[in-house]
Amino acid sequence: MQAPWIAPSILSADFARLGAEVDAVLAAGADLIHFDVMDNHYVPNLTIGPLVCEALRKHGVAAPIDVHLMIRPVDRIVPDFAAAGATYITFHPEASEHVDRTIEIIREHGCKPGLVFNPATPLEYLDYTLEKLDLVLIMSVNPGFGGQKFIATALRKLTEARRRIETSGRAVRLEVDGGVKVDNIRSVAHAGADTFVAGSAIFGSKDYAQTIRAMRAEIGGAIAKRA
Repeated sequence: MQAPWIAPSILSADFARLGAEVDAVLAAGADLIHFDVMDNHYVPNLTIGPLVCEALRKHGVAAPIDVHLMIRPVDRIVPDFAAAGATYITFHPEASEHVDRTIEIIREHGCKPGLVFNPATPLEYLDYTLEKLDLVLIMSVNPGFGGQKFIATALRKLTEARRRIETSGRAVRLEVDGGVKVDNIRSVAHAGADTFVAGSAIFGSKDYAQTIRAMRAEIGGAIAKRA
C-alpha cells in the first residue's frame, strides 16, 4: 500500500478566498487538492470548470490536483482540464459511452486516469480496466453535494477494491470520498483506502493543521493494526 494522502475538497472552501484557502490546507499538511466538478445534469448541482483549475496553477499551486468529473458527457472536457493543469482525472463509468476510450483520452492528454464508483455501482468494471488505471475512487455518499453522512457499506467495497488492487500488483491509489471525518477515518483506512478526500471536515474546522494531524494519527493507528 502506498503512503496515505489527505485530499481536501475545495467544494467546502471559501470561494471568495480560494487561492488562500488552498495555500492554507497545503501548508497545513495536505498532499493533493480534490476538485469536485458537477454539471447539474449527471448530478443535481453545478460547481466549477477548467478555468478554476488553471487559475490555481497560475496562483502558484504546485501540488497534484485530483479532478473528479461528475459530468456527462466526459470526453469533451478532458483536454480542457489536462491543459488547465490537472494531475488525476477521474470519471463515473455510467457517464461515459465508452469507458475504455475515456481512459485512453485521459492518458493521451498526459493525466492519470481513475474510475469512480457510486455507492450502488458494482466493481465489475475493474475486471476490464484496472490494468489501465492509476486511481480507484469509492464514493461513500451519493455524488452531488458536500457535507453528507458516510454510507457504511462503502467499507465493504473498499476492502474488495483493495483486494483487487493488491492482486493486480500495480501501484493504483484507492481513494474514498464522502463524509470522511476524524472520527471515522481510522475504519476507512483499515478497509484499505490510502487517499482520503475530506471537505467540510477540514475546511469547516478552526485549525486545518490540527485536523489533518488528527486524521494522520487515526490513519497511522489503522495501518499499525493492519500490520
